[in-house]
Amino acid sequence: MLRWMALAGQAGAVIVVGRGLGFAVPYAPCFAVIGAGGALNLWLMLSPAARRTARDWETGAQLAFDILQLGAMLYLTGGVANPFALLLIAPVTLAGANLPLRHAAALALLAILVAAGLTLQALPLPWPAGATLVLPGAYRLGLCLAIVAGVVFSAGYAWEAAAEASRMELALNVTETVLAREQRLSALGALAAAAAHELGTPLATIAVVAKEMVREVPDGPLREDAALLVAQAQRCRDILKRLAETPEAGDEVHERMSLIQFVREVVEPYAGEEAVRVEAVVSGPPDVAAPDLWRRPEVLHAMTSIVENAFDFARKEILVTARFDAETVSVEVRDDGPGFSSQVLAKLGEPYVTSRPGAEGSRSGHVGMGLGFFIAKTLLERTGAAVEFRNGRGGGAIVAARWPRVRIEAPQAA
Repeated sequence: MLRWMALAGQAGAVIVVGRGLGFAVPYAPCFAVIGAGGALNLWLMLSPAARRTARDWETGAQLAFDILQLGAMLYLTGGVANPFALLLIAPVTLAGANLPLRHAAALALLAILVAAGLTLQALPLPWPAGATLVLPGAYRLGLCLAIVAGVVFSAGYAWEAAAEASRMELALNVTETVLAREQRLSALGALAAAAAHELGTPLATIAVVAKEMVREVPDGPLREDAALLVAQAQRCRDILKRLAETPEAGDEVHERMSLIQFVREVVEPYAGEEAVRVEAVVSGPPDVAAPDLWRRPEVLHAMTSIVENAFDFARKEILVTARFDAETVSVEVRDDGPGFSSQVLAKLGEPYVTSRPGAEGSRSGHVGMGLGFFIAKTLLERTGAAVEFRNGRGGGAIVAARWPRVRIEAPQAA
């Protein structure tokens, strides 16, 4: 479609300049070049190749043809003196946005060579009969350098923007995968609750029959077995009762947790570690009730990931502090490690930014990909949190998340 639009524009420009303005235009050569472009486009549309996505080299070859076709049109109509010479930038920009670097670089070089050739040799620019526009050599050189600069900048910018978009897409896919995993784990609770409800009736029947057996069977091993069956059935019922408290959708018993339960669950994986002491603290004004929070798997995963990172770099201590007031709830993770480097601190939360590409300084030996903080920050911000990374005055790293209380608090049950 872009090629048809370009060819239509070229044909329209030739007709307007030749017929509308009365300039001397070489019609036959120009329409021959336009026709060559149209023939290629028609063949591409009708060929079997149109039914599949073009390979990189095929797309590169088509864009190379577009550059050469446009170069031929410009050769016939004044070279770099033609105002439409800037359109040499367009195919290269498309290449930068859609093709690997080597293909984009090759097409940029081709466009630069075409621009240089048009600077040195081209037919005169169409002009009114009896007049000729002659540009000084220095000015033509300046036009060429402007086109070269446009080609290099546009191709480089398009390629970098496309590469960054690709990295962001990959990182967001990783985020979605992590969140889906946490949601599947949460769904197991609903499955357990459903199983508890379904098993309740047969277990009640087993308990009734077992009690009848205890009453009817005389003393002896069989009576003891029946009594054991009664006891075990009761135990199963107790277990199922607890499972039934883990929820189906909307079960407030399971879906809510106190703030102290939240921070304890976040630090639980590291509570028994001897190398680093992990402490959780909850504080708030005495005249404000501590909030209950919705149990959100993305928040738990994100905060646990942040504590894990702190554990990797802490020397002796990690402090997880939850604070609340009438308007906000915040959670801060502080360690006594070396803190964030100045180069990393400004970019934390972006994908592929890491201070340990080779596991340097990490207690666990984890090789960082630079996605941990990005995933955690993305998950927290989706829940309405403002996330901050900084270094403490006395050293160590601090990661803090702050929510408006209404975004994370579970309202009191009626």
